[in-house]
Amino acid sequence: MFHFNLRQMTIKKITALFLILTCFACEDYIDTLPEGQENSENYFNSKSDYEDALVGVYDLLSTTYLNNILGEIASDNSLCGGETPTDVLDWQQIDDMTHTPDNGALRSVFQFMYAGISRANYIVEFQDKIDFEGKEQLLAENLVLRSYYYFELVKFFGDVPLYTNGRITIEESQSIPRTPKAEVYAKLEADLQSTIDDLPWQQNQNGRVTKGTALSLLGKIYLYQEKFELAATTLDLVINSGQYQLVDDFSTIFLNSNENNSESVFEVQYFGGEGGSFDCFQCVEGNIAVGFMGPRFTGGDFAPFTSGFSFNPPTQELYNLYSADDERRDATILSMESFIAENPSVTFSLGNELDYTGYYNKKYIPYAEANSGDVNLTHSNNYRAIRYSDVLLMAAEAYNRSGLNDSKAKDYVNLVRVRAGLDEIQTSGTNLTQDIYKERRLELAGEGHRFFDQVRTGRTNSIPNFSNKNVLFPIPRIEIELAGNNWEQNPDY
Repeated sequence: MFHFNLRQMTIKKITALFLILTCFACEDYIDTLPEGQENSENYFNSKSDYEDALVGVYDLLSTTYLNNILGEIASDNSLCGGETPTDVLDWQQIDDMTHTPDNGALRSVFQFMYAGISRANYIVEFQDKIDFEGKEQLLAENLVLRSYYYFELVKFFGDVPLYTNGRITIEESQSIPRTPKAEVYAKLEADLQSTIDDLPWQQNQNGRVTKGTALSLLGKIYLYQEKFELAATTLDLVINSGQYQLVDDFSTIFLNSNENNSESVFEVQYFGGEGGSFDCFQCVEGNIAVGFMGPRFTGGDFAPFTSGFSFNPPTQELYNLYSADDERRDATILSMESFIAENPSVTFSLGNELDYTGYYNKKYIPYAEANSGDVNLTHSNNYRAIRYSDVLLMAAEAYNRSGLNDSKAKDYVNLVRVRAGLDEIQTSGTNLTQDIYKERRLELAGEGHRFFDQVRTGRTNSIPNFSNKNVLFPIPRIEIELAGNNWEQNPDY
């Protein structure tokens, strides 16, 4: 058992270990690498050294706030929003599908994920240096985290350079080409399969990787490759384990008071008590996305919420897709009209009027709490990265699209629907496929999955301004240049 808190023991307390990676927003993470190698061979001399190193790998999960918000803004679920049509221009461009290889948000995703991978590789590089009790589990957690970071990269960029044996060096970046995503997926499959026996179903500490995490991620990777039979059997291991169950009341799932609940398969832990600033987003221990997505309240009593920057407003079309008796609608989307009707003293700013819809992402809305400044950046809302309902719907899709078992697929979908207060469905075949797709959208709206679901299933027609090249995001231009122009750009960018 580890004796640390995954969020409160922050990167600042292990700066000496991760000097090579702590300033990748200021200059390229590869550029600073040689400095960190000076004393690295003198590390990993005790179990606590490995445990501290693993904290650093977990710590970069905090940067996936950006993946979450971009996965919604790029889709038909929401618009960019903000204060003006040029507020956070990188996000506006992604919303409009006008982004280029110079988009700063996409470079951040690329850097953040590779920083996490390089930290994981640091442990891999020295994994044989000493033995200690619990080493197998620690190394298994590390591989699952690395697989998670790589999966995010493949979702965004397709083929990506595959580094697995150690920290990423300048020499490697200039000699290793982009690896075909099928090869990356094959490596992730092998790594995840190798971890299953060394991971427990339950951890003594919230946020730690479990057997359910590894199996669910593996099942999702199979699903993305349309390996439906493997996805179905893998996800069934999670479902049949009896370790997870749907929370009875959907409206409580995303409350800060109900984090790490029975539905949580993998949850990114955030902490609002340390503080942070706009100078270093990767240093912030709070959930940055939350403050960006809240309404811009200007007066009155708007408890229990607090003000935000009005990004990522859900569309009218998404709101209308929910039936009036679907309990998920009002737990997923905050209608400002309804909120004002119940709280007439409240005033707020429309922000970017071109994108104002009257709706906000209630799943990740900022709550008033005793968080440290900058209070807009340090909200403690955990990110529910993999929920049990997601596992059920992935398994349903796998059983249906493989033709293996429509009856089981319906059973899984209906578990999710009944929890939402809806009647069971009785469809089959392609009609059931469409029902599953719709159910995923309604169940997971606002959680960052929508755009990637649309791309992998070829249902991108409803995304405004979408063209064929947008199935992938461009590799950041500066990263290609730093790699000695060794990497080809994605088509048509």
